[in-house]
Parts: sequence; structure tokens; C-alpha cells
Amino acid sequence: MALNDKVFFVELGKRVAHLRKGQGLTQQQLAEQLGVAQQTLAHYECARLRMPASMLPQLARIFAVQVDVLIGQHTMVKSKRGPAPRLQQHIDAISQLPKPKQRFVMEMLETVLAQAGR
Repeated sequence: MALNDKVFFVELGKRVAHLRKGQGLTQQQLAEQLGVAQQTLAHYECARLRMPASMLPQLARIFAVQVDVLIGQHTMVKSKRGPAPRLQQHIDAISQLPKPKQRFVMEMLETVLAQAGR
């Protein structure tokens, strides 16, 4: 494996482990959702095995993030449209929270927006 490939898969594994832990999932629970053995997932997370590209969309759905976040290509695009950079940072941070905390944040936002007449 080329050095830059190795670095890519190590970083991918770290991101998957971070997202998994952030959602309060064990390796076993995530492995079951992916249809792989727990040991296989452990090998993906520490880059002993290459994670198949076909698994990325499924992981993105489970973690409620975009695939570009998983592969480390998520960049802030400066444009006149879309969320401001600080707002986007908050959105990205919220997407890394466990699902119950994401729901709590959404409920707070919906309450504030309702009070503002939106």
C-alpha cells in the first residue's frame, strides 16, 4: 500500500471510530448495522484492512454525515449563498453529537424559531 493510501485509511478509520463513539455505538453494534464481523470493523478502524468504498454511503447514513466528512474532504465553500462559516461549523459539530443530543439541539432551535415567528 502506498504511503498516502495508508495515511488515508488510517485517518478514515479514526474518523469512523470517533463518529461511532460519538453516537454511543460499540464496534459490535456498528458491525451488525454494516453486516460485517466486529473484528473486521476493528481492522477497518485501525487500517489493518482497507474499508470498501461501497461501505461509505451506508456509514454516512448511520452517522448522519456526508461522505465527504468521512473521507476528510469536507471543506468550507465560501459563497454568497448557504450558511455562514461559523454556522456551518456549528452544524458540523452538531452532526458529530450522539443522536439524542442532536434531537435536543433541534428541539431547542425549533422552539427559538417558533418564538421568533419563523
